[in-house]
Amino acid sequence: MITRNNFSKIKNNLWEIPRNYRLDMQVPARFYASAKLLEQILKDKSLEQLVNTSTLPGVVKYTIAMPDIHEGYGAPIGGVFATNLKEGVISPGAVGYDINCGVKLLRSQLKINEVKDRITGLATSIFDSVPSGVGKGGKFKSSRQEMDEILTLGLDFLKKKGYAKDSDLVHCESGGKLVGVDPKNISETAKSRAMDQLGTLGAGNHFIEIQYVSEIYDNDIALKLGLDKDVVTVMIHTGSRGLGHQVATDYIKSFDRLLDKYNIILPDRELACVPFNSLEGQAYFSAMKGSANFAWANRQMITSLIQKIFQEYFSQKGELVSVYDVAHNMAKVEKHKLPDETEVLVHRKGATRAFPRHHEELPDDFKEIGQPVLIPGSMGTNSYVLIGEDSVMEETFGSSCHGAGRAMSRHEALRKVHGDQLRQELEAQGIVIRSGSLKGLAEESPIAYKDVNEVVQIIEEAQIAKKVIKLKPLAVIKG
Repeated sequence: MITRNNFSKIKNNLWEIPRNYRLDMQVPARFYASAKLLEQILKDKSLEQLVNTSTLPGVVKYTIAMPDIHEGYGAPIGGVFATNLKEGVISPGAVGYDINCGVKLLRSQLKINEVKDRITGLATSIFDSVPSGVGKGGKFKSSRQEMDEILTLGLDFLKKKGYAKDSDLVHCESGGKLVGVDPKNISETAKSRAMDQLGTLGAGNHFIEIQYVSEIYDNDIALKLGLDKDVVTVMIHTGSRGLGHQVATDYIKSFDRLLDKYNIILPDRELACVPFNSLEGQAYFSAMKGSANFAWANRQMITSLIQKIFQEYFSQKGELVSVYDVAHNMAKVEKHKLPDETEVLVHRKGATRAFPRHHEELPDDFKEIGQPVLIPGSMGTNSYVLIGEDSVMEETFGSSCHGAGRAMSRHEALRKVHGDQLRQELEAQGIVIRSGSLKGLAEESPIAYKDVNEVVQIIEEAQIAKKVIKLKPLAVIKG
């Protein structure tokens, strides 16, 4: 296990495990943490996993982790690294099982005083309309042809079907569609798991929250995002459901059998990988992009269901507009300075893109402010909207934290928290809870997570992303 003696401080809240810590390291491993968070991080194997990613073929510069880092499968959740396109690898375990698990933020024209008396009904209607729970299917049943179209077209498919507008596509990472998908690279098992899962929430840490803007740190940027004090918002957190999980399962097993073929030696076989430019690497990249497209379509279909409910309650004033949609678990080809501008494959697992002003991939209305970074808190706590800072490309491959990050396992949370008691405590705070599982509530208790306020503060002080808006929950809907 890594101890405090194995790393040194680079600058405030930034630490480095040097390349000579282990003979197999190709680059150093860096991570962000305050003294308080450091104690929590050292309790699990996340730093050891971060070091393991620094051994992968073709890895460049350094591997880096956000302050919400915690132990994951193979690679830590909160970890980011980039590999050279020529000699580098792609690793499904370093992307994650829930491909493009992400967050979408919607804004309304309503203020909290117009909504607070109807929150209970709203939360119940959303819980009844958006299927949630492990393996739960929804109302939209895809045909085989439609499934292939969703995988290939992403939000373009939803637009074609009347469930998305141009503004939804513009205000979504990559326009809600990654190109270069061949549906044949996704198994029939994976597709069959998703046939009825478009517009479904799932379980675990996935949620829908009705929130309101409680604090504004930058009025100019907030107004450009269409957000003002006390405006009611909706945050959706879910991903590619059974499809992405099956794609990860299929390719991790496949890549594990290919390690000898490509003479790849790993410290942990959960990081099973192949050269990015190999046939197998490109097949997974195609399948991953298809899964990402499904996830964006899934969040948009949920958006459509919630929009209908808001308009039933508040007529035209209940219209919901997309602020932005960001992905967490993804591998993407991007340009970064190393020191010359070079195309690399950036793996982000439990980390979100945070591009700065003037980046070519940003929509026109964000060019002068930077990319919105959506940071949900743990259940019942604050969430934040940040904006990518100019130094983020140099420091973290254009990446930020993605949430609070777990501080204890689900099993430990179950030992310490009773779901019914937690619900009573949250409702006593004025937060309406709708959940299909008391066990799931206990697993996602706020005490199971790091302090999101501290995590965000570290990100801001490191000039990765700046705080713009604080959101407070009015209702939480979970599987």
